[in-house]
Amino acid sequence: MHSIASGNGNSRGRGSLTDRLGARLADTRVLGRRVGDVWLHLRTRPVPRHWTGLFGVVTAASLVVVMATGILLMFFYSPSGDTVTYSGVYAPLHGADVSKAFASTMHVTFEVPGGRLLRQAHHWSALMLPASIVVQLVIAFFTGGYRRPRRAMWVLLVLAFLAAVATGWSGYALPDDMLSSTGLRIVQGIMLGIPVVGTWLASALFGGAFPGRIIENLYPLHVVVFPLALIAFLVLRAVAAWRHGPQQFPGPGRTAHNVVGEPLVPTVAVREGGLFAVVTGLLLLVSATVTVSPIWLYGPADPGNAGAGSQPDWYTGFLDGALRLVPPGWEVQWLGRTWTLAVLAPLTVVGAFFAVLVLYPYIEERITGDRRDHDLLDRPRTAPTRTGIGVAGLIFVAVLWAAGGADIIAATFSVSIEHVILTLQAALVIGPVVGFSVARRIALGLQQKDRMLLEHGYETGRILRLPGGEYVEVHRPLDPEEGERIALPHHPNEGRLAPAAAGHDVLVGVGNGEAGSATGGD
Repeated sequence: MHSIASGNGNSRGRGSLTDRLGARLADTRVLGRRVGDVWLHLRTRPVPRHWTGLFGVVTAASLVVVMATGILLMFFYSPSGDTVTYSGVYAPLHGADVSKAFASTMHVTFEVPGGRLLRQAHHWSALMLPASIVVQLVIAFFTGGYRRPRRAMWVLLVLAFLAAVATGWSGYALPDDMLSSTGLRIVQGIMLGIPVVGTWLASALFGGAFPGRIIENLYPLHVVVFPLALIAFLVLRAVAAWRHGPQQFPGPGRTAHNVVGEPLVPTVAVREGGLFAVVTGLLLLVSATVTVSPIWLYGPADPGNAGAGSQPDWYTGFLDGALRLVPPGWEVQWLGRTWTLAVLAPLTVVGAFFAVLVLYPYIEERITGDRRDHDLLDRPRTAPTRTGIGVAGLIFVAVLWAAGGADIIAATFSVSIEHVILTLQAALVIGPVVGFSVARRIALGLQQKDRMLLEHGYETGRILRLPGGEYVEVHRPLDPEEGERIALPHHPNEGRLAPAAAGHDVLVGVGNGEAGSATGGD
């Protein structure tokens, strides 16, 4: 039995049509005001203009290209290691036994219209993505952009790099060619060298004896697990960046409590949209003109063979180099097992490096006791110790990366591979120490130069003789804007070194270092 409306004609629990329309209109007005508030905020939100803030756009463009091309390639790729006879258009491989994965990749490359462009754009953008993240990490480290309140943003960026590396590595093996097969054999050897759990790990990944079901096992990792982790890390970092606001370098009117820059909409949005289009266009241009991953030259995977002079993609080269720099014969017998230090030592060193990298903001904060929020970035010279540590870390990774191509270096320059390895082993130990010392001394020297500029200004070459017979050189003072830019940061108990007053020449005594000022211009 239906409810009967009371005297005003309303049904129980519902208002009249007029009331409902009024409520809907009120909700629409509220929504409109909220949209207007958001639009006003976007138009008035300032963003500092500096080249260091552009690499996030490069990362976004690379991610969009690699995801779009990857989705299209999924319609043609067959993730199966089952053997078939190749009968495609590439004549040199006619009649060869290949996997379905290799055959489908060859089909995309030579028979699908635009297929080679898709493959190469996917590969080139996968190479660009971790490179742009590395540049962001380097910039954040040398400028102190990882300090409170943005420590979690640093951790997310490191994790995003690791997810990008894992995504690229898992896709590197999917064509099932000879190059990727050689890399997979190395991975299996590393896993088997891990005591206690190594055999289980290798069996779980490969699904049995090499190559097992590696293609079938890697495919979901490449298309679902690792990409979702990468996207999640980048999105969380973007949300945190929006909440904390942009960082900026010191300059006129810039303090820890304000941001000086251009409006996000439309100025910054249009500029970054243009950069996004340029990066995308360049990736497609390179993909259309430069060959990468020519699997038809490598041939299909063969468990009984290995490719000579095989090299991994650049972002995993340091892992290969770490294995090559371990001295031979590093094995010990303990607890009834063979502990292969040639595998464990590189894994430990590389793992420790990334652990320190992730935790560095917290380690530095604990050592220095600096728990303040930092919204102003540092110039590298203003933090000599941090700059030295950063240079040491870059040299350490660069030596490992170079060791990944030690055989190519030896063959190119006609030198002994043993001499190349020995040189790189010495560089791995000595290089970071020398790099730290040199970078720190250079930063301190640049600090001293800035102090001289702030106190005396620029040399003009004009020598004046004072009435007392003393010779002085006239220095031109810095502009206020430049003085604010290079002024050394101050701490709570320290003063800030200010530039000499603009509009007055600074007279520096020749030979005695005394200074005075005289009214007038140059």
